[in-house]
Amino acid sequence: MDQDLEYRQQQIQDYKRILLPLLRYLPWLEEKSGTEVSTLFRGEGLEEHSVVFPVYDATLMNFVREASKSELMDRNYLYVYSRRGIRSHDDERRLIQKADIRDWDMLRGIFSKYVLGGRTKAILWSEAVSERIFYLVMKQMKEIVEYWDKPIDVR
Repeated sequence: MDQDLEYRQQQIQDYKRILLPLLRYLPWLEEKSGTEVSTLFRGEGLEEHSVVFPVYDATLMNFVREASKSELMDRNYLYVYSRRGIRSHDDERRLIQKADIRDWDMLRGIFSKYVLGGRTKAILWSEAVSERIFYLVMKQMKEIVEYWDKPIDVR
């Protein structure tokens, strides 16, 4: 029994260590939830000869850069989606809100889909902010850690 408690405390400390650098973005993610965080660059005066491409908010790019280097990334995130039958943003939000410590890998999978998937389909980064996925995952992970440890100050 003591070994289980020790293991759980070590697990929570690892989760906290991984999560802390990203939690500073939580207020920004909450503020930007439901809004657009990218604009389209069209090339002033060159519209007919230029390619339109998205320009992302600098804070979003810093968040994605840090997240992609973190241990939260799961390259097998598609497995999470097929195993859990996740098909829509509503499915994602429902599962995120019900998640507990046993669902940490599921949260990592949902988070990874948007961070890693955004490298090839960049619209996913904006989508994760506007659909509140980044915010909800970070918030739920924070709540899981706080449940087993102590409150975390994100300021």
